[in-house]
Amino acid sequence: MSTESKAPSAPSQKKAGLLNSRHYALIILTLVYVSSFIDRQIMSILLQPIKEEFGASDLQMGVLGGFAFAIFYATLGLPLAMVADKTNRRNLIALSITVWSAMTALGGLATNFVQLLLARIGVGVGEAGSGPASHSIIADLYPVAERTRAMAIYSTGIHIGGSLGGLFGGLIAYYWGWREALMVVGIPGLMIALLLRLTVKEPVRGQSEGVTDAPEPLSLGSAVKAVISKDSIAPLIDGFKLFWNSRTLRHTIIGCTLVAFIGYGAAYFGAAYMIRMFGLNLRDIGILSAVGAIFAVGGGVGAAWVADRWGKEDPNWIPRIVAYTKFAALPFIIAYYFQDTLWVALVFYVPIIALGATYQGSTYAMVQTLSPQRMRAQSAAILLFVINLVGMGLGPTAVGFLSDNLVSVVGDDTQSLRWALAIVSSMGVWGAYHYYVASKYYADELAEVQAQEKQAQEEAAS
Repeated sequence: MSTESKAPSAPSQKKAGLLNSRHYALIILTLVYVSSFIDRQIMSILLQPIKEEFGASDLQMGVLGGFAFAIFYATLGLPLAMVADKTNRRNLIALSITVWSAMTALGGLATNFVQLLLARIGVGVGEAGSGPASHSIIADLYPVAERTRAMAIYSTGIHIGGSLGGLFGGLIAYYWGWREALMVVGIPGLMIALLLRLTVKEPVRGQSEGVTDAPEPLSLGSAVKAVISKDSIAPLIDGFKLFWNSRTLRHTIIGCTLVAFIGYGAAYFGAAYMIRMFGLNLRDIGILSAVGAIFAVGGGVGAAWVADRWGKEDPNWIPRIVAYTKFAALPFIIAYYFQDTLWVALVFYVPIIALGATYQGSTYAMVQTLSPQRMRAQSAAILLFVINLVGMGLGPTAVGFLSDNLVSVVGDDTQSLRWALAIVSSMGVWGAYHYYVASKYYADELAEVQAQEKQAQEEAAS
């Protein structure tokens, strides 16, 4: 069955110039995401020197890079997304970047574990306002037929940011120290905030579906007042109902959470594993991180291109591609963690990186496509709330907990970390199953949503 979107393409903006084009806005939002993941993932490359200086356990380091960040990032993301659905999203994102960049730099001044923990909490608070608003803007700029690719391009910020954080964080920490690394990487975000505020235009809500006369956004203060009122509870409940009542979204959020649980846990302790297992230094790991990003970006964008192409005829291919790639990754994961030779391990690591990046574009696009226009930031926040609270919050913490408790079983913290990462990573099959189940329902639910949108537009025009 073909359910290709009938929504009009986003208006052509070539004559308006580059700064007013939707592609320029996507590039800037991707840079925002790059900055976010530089500041977020740099802790993975700095884990070992921080652990050694403060005498922390793997569990404590897991909490530092996982739960302490995620609990504030995830919970504050919900009300801030509701604010984003009412106010100027561009301005909210610019403010968020400023906060998290400043808190990243402040982490470099920490003289003990608690001070660094508080700084990382501040980074989580700042980043909470960015993701949902960015998803909402992209959905307004790109119609259904182009949305998966647009979301995949935006999602390259994860891999580019993570690799740049690893590269520059590793090099700066190797030559000067981990404190200097945190201070330096916080600076670019402030420049990106200014660039976004001055050069990107807030789009009309629903413009990719042909809406031209959406209400003017509220001021930030008015939006905050509206959200903290008692009347804001019902829309939030409606957002959770949307995920529960949609079989596609229900299985997608479960699958994505499991994949994120694995991804954050493995990424956070990945550098520490290479240091302990293969004796690499921070400079070498930083370079490997940058090279790995090439394969991650290729895997993510390539999978999105295939999903959009095949999804025009059968939209169920959009979640199905994710399921198949996650199933395919398992043998490479097992082989990687049980290799003692670096170059052999890297041969298996390349497909893990490429296949691990295939889910973001499809997931974000499906959530935005099945959500009402005035709930898109909120829907993104609910998705990010669950995957970050469980995935980012518990993934690194679970790996750290297992690693600490397996030392007495396997003999040392190198082997314990190997087994902890292998155990957690094997859960990818569970996540793949839920994406496969989602692929049975997406096409029918998409057709239903498109019919409802068409009817609403016709009623508004009459």
